[in-house]
Amino acid sequence: MAQAFRQVFPLIRKDTVQWFPGHMGKGLRQMQQKLKSVDCVIEIHDARIPFSGRNEDFRYTIRGVKPHILVLNKKDLIPPGSGPKIAERIRNSDDCEHVLFTNCKDQQCEGVRRLFPLAKKLIVNSNRYHRSELGEFCIMIIGVPNVGKSSLVNILRNKHLHRKAASPVGAVPGITRTVLNRIKISSDPPIFVLDTPGILKPNVGNNETGLKLALCACLQDHLVGPVVIADYLLFRLNLEGNFKYVEFMGMEKPSDNIIEVLASGAKLLNKSLRMKTVMGEIVVRPDIETAAHHMLKAFRKGEFGPALLDKL
Repeated sequence: MAQAFRQVFPLIRKDTVQWFPGHMGKGLRQMQQKLKSVDCVIEIHDARIPFSGRNEDFRYTIRGVKPHILVLNKKDLIPPGSGPKIAERIRNSDDCEHVLFTNCKDQQCEGVRRLFPLAKKLIVNSNRYHRSELGEFCIMIIGVPNVGKSSLVNILRNKHLHRKAASPVGAVPGITRTVLNRIKISSDPPIFVLDTPGILKPNVGNNETGLKLALCACLQDHLVGPVVIADYLLFRLNLEGNFKYVEFMGMEKPSDNIIEVLASGAKLLNKSLRMKTVMGEIVVRPDIETAAHHMLKAFRKGEFGPALLDKL
C-alpha cells in the first residue's frame, strides 16, 4: 500500500514569518531618495521562487520611470528548461520585459555576460532627463535578502575592472545594511552601481510565501525556526515524490513526521543533547535543531536536486 503524505501544510502562527528590521526601513528610504541619480535598476531574486516575495512596493515606484532588468540568480538550482517558462510568465504579466538568469558563482555565466551590454543599451535608449549630459552611468541593484546582490556587484567588478570584491557577501541574509557608496564596475564608459540592503515588505503576503523565503535563506532561520522550515521542506519533497532525503538523513523509508526524520539525522551525525527533567534526571535527546540545519543546508546547496517552489 502506497504511503499517504500531507497534501496541505498546516497553518503556523500568523506572526512567524514577519520581518522588517530597522535597517530595512532606513534602506528603503535611502533607495527612494537616490532614484533621481540612477539610470537603471537591476532587481535580483532567487530563481527557485521567481514570483514569491519580490517587493512590489518598490517595483511600482520604478515601473515606467527607470529601465528595469530582472535577474533571477541561482539558475543552477532550478530544473533544466524551466527558465523560458518563468520568463514568459513574467513578460506576459507586464511585470518586466527584460529577464536574465544567472549563476553568480560562475564567471563565465551567459546571463552575467549579457547583463552589462543590456544595461548600457537600455540606458542609452532611455530618457535620462537631467542626467543626459553626464558621461557616466549609475545602476541601482535591489532585491530581497540573500539572493546574490553583492555577489553580482563583485563579479561585474572583477569581470570588467579586474578588481577584487568591493561588497561583503555571506550565506545568511542581512549582510548589506545600508545603501553603500557608489562602486565602480567599468571604466569605458564609467559605470557605477549602488549595492543596497535586502528589502522585504513589512508584512509577508502569506505564510507559504514566508516559508518559501525562509527555505531559500531569504529570512534568517531563527526567525521562523529551523525545525518549522525543515518540516516545510519535508512536506515539499514528499509532495513531489523526491525521497533523496531518506538516505541523506539515515532513514530506511520516507516519512511525513519531521521529528522522526530529524531524530534519524541527529543519530547519523552523532549529535545529541543532555537535558535535565523536572525530576532532576539526566536524559539524552537527539539534537533535532542541528539536524534541521543540516537538512536545510543540503537543500540550499542543491543536494536534493533542482527545485522550483513557485508554480508555473
